[in-house]
Formats: sequence, C-alpha cells, structure tokens
Amino acid sequence: MKWEGNRESDNVEDVRGSGGGGGGGFGFGGRSIGIGSIVIALVGGWIFGVNPMTILNIMSGGGGGGGQAPVQQQQSRAPGEPASDRGSKFVRVVLADTEDVWTKLFREQGGTYQKPALQLYSGRTQTACGAGSSATGPFYCPADRKVYLDMSFFQLMEQRFKVEGEFAQAYVIAHEIGHHVQHAMGLTDKVDEARQRGTEKQANAMSVRLELQADCFAGVWAFHANQSRAILEQGDVDAALKAATAIGDDALQRQSQGHVVPDSFTHGTSEQRARWFKRGLDNGQVAQCDTFAARQL
Repeated sequence: MKWEGNRESDNVEDVRGSGGGGGGGFGFGGRSIGIGSIVIALVGGWIFGVNPMTILNIMSGGGGGGGQAPVQQQQSRAPGEPASDRGSKFVRVVLADTEDVWTKLFREQGGTYQKPALQLYSGRTQTACGAGSSATGPFYCPADRKVYLDMSFFQLMEQRFKVEGEFAQAYVIAHEIGHHVQHAMGLTDKVDEARQRGTEKQANAMSVRLELQADCFAGVWAFHANQSRAILEQGDVDAALKAATAIGDDALQRQSQGHVVPDSFTHGTSEQRARWFKRGLDNGQVAQCDTFAARQL
C-alpha cells in the first residue's frame, strides 16, 4: 500500500505507554478469560463495531485459564508529544485519508462530515462505552464518536490468521470509520431500536446487515482513495479480502466450536464479508451499500 508522504490526521490521540489503564489481563467476576477464548471473542467483536464488552461478558462465564493478550510496549515521551514510529504515522495517514474521502462524499450530498477521533492505546483504556482492553481489539464507540485501537491487534492478525499487509490493516481502520459514518447517518440508532424490539434472532440479523454495510463502506473508502492517490499495490486487495474472510462468523465458529450456528451470526459469513467489501471497492457508491434493502446478503 502506498501511503508514505501523504497527509497525517490531527485527530489521533496517542496515549500508549501513559500508564493510565492499569496492568494485567482483563477479567470478569474474578476470573480471567484465557487467550484462546479471547481470540475468538475479540475477533467476533472486532470489526467490528459491536461493543466487544458484551461478547466478553458472556464468555466470562465459560472456561477460564491464564494468559493475556499481547500488549505493545512503547518508548516514553513527553505529554502531548506525537509519536513518530512508523505504525502511528500509518494510522494517522489512513485516518486522514478516510477524512478526505468521507468529507467529499458528504459534501456532495449537501451534508457535513464530522470527523471522529481515533485513540491509540496499549493495554487498557477508558471509553464512553465502558472499559476497553487490548483483548477486545479495535472498536468504535458511538457515545464519544471515537475509534479505539491497540496496534498489537495487527500482530495477532499476522500470527493467528496469517493476514499480512498494510492495506489489510487499513481495511480494519476503514471498517471502524464505516461505523462512524453509519452513526452520522442516523443508522446506528435506528438499528439499535429495531434490535431492542425484536427477538434475539432478529437482533442478530440486523447486526449482520450493519456489519456488512461497514465492510462495504470500507470498500467505498478504498475506491475513492485509490482514485485520488493511487494507494493500491499488487496483492493489497487479496490481503484485505483474506482479512474479511478470516473473521466471518462461520469461520470463527468452526475454529472455536467445530460447527456453525447461522442464527447466532452477528457479522456475516466469510463469503458475505469479502463480497460486500469488494462491492464497495468495485463501484465506490454509498447507495450500493444498502444492506438493509438487500433481499439476499
């Protein structure tokens, strides 16, 4: 992915190494969740958008065990001093790119895009949606309109799911920004209201449509970013599609429990996630991402 030298966003809060989150693993009810369970939980809640605390709270009643999610260590720096490591610069550039794309798309429709913040943290952090942990992976909190990211998750992508490449990481960030776009459009609140009125099965189905739309929005970003700045290199799209495939509900359930329960899906199958991301990437049209109107996902 070609990104070096492009504009960096000013909306990144880098609190890594600040020591404000406390130490150790993230446990519930006096019991730590084992890393094997954490991986499945965080990737289920990762990407995307779902408050991962919900998933981990449910899982805390299951098998325990030791182990903690990897925490990325950072060199100390003066308060307010921006980090200059390659990883943080990459995040700033990708966030800036999403800002440019969505500002333009909102303006074309007569609207104004309110840019979200993105917090880089290590270990643990406090959010308006509850405590965040490196074990929960990246997520968007609509209450404070902020994306939270511990970059050790990218290491997990490579080690656990064999997904490599900076464009795959950009897809993760763009998906979370997709949830911010949904919130700005008023979709998130409507879906939450519908989920509260329906059965668990209906609520899960609505969640799937929300997540697949965020995948499609990530593709829309990539389409316009590539048109404007030629960011894509050979293999980038395949890497992003591999990432989308790796975190499909069916793939994760086979890995964790050996069988698939479609009614419990909350994010979509591997095929669906890859296809909706590719749909946005192929046409760049927000209107083509209306998963709620689609008869077949």
